[in-house]
Amino acid sequence: MSWRAAMTRFLVVLTDVRPVEGEVRNERTSPERRRQVVGASSREAADRIAGAFMALGMVRAGRQRVKVIAVGRGRHTCPDR
Repeated sequence: MSWRAAMTRFLVVLTDVRPVEGEVRNERTSPERRRQVVGASSREAADRIAGAFMALGMVRAGRQRVKVIAVGRGRHTCPDR
């Protein structure tokens, strides 16, 4: 049996902040508009990219936001099964 861990990847997403419709924001039914999506292979790289996005004027002014999302979190796969 050959076990291998699936590599955790990260997405850094720059989105527009939209006004609250009703009482809550629901990202599943109406997600914010994405401006930029960048993939990173480590958390440190994702944090560096997010830091660069956070230096943008639109983010600092509160009109855009930065999100770091983990994709494929440490699942172990076994191709023999």
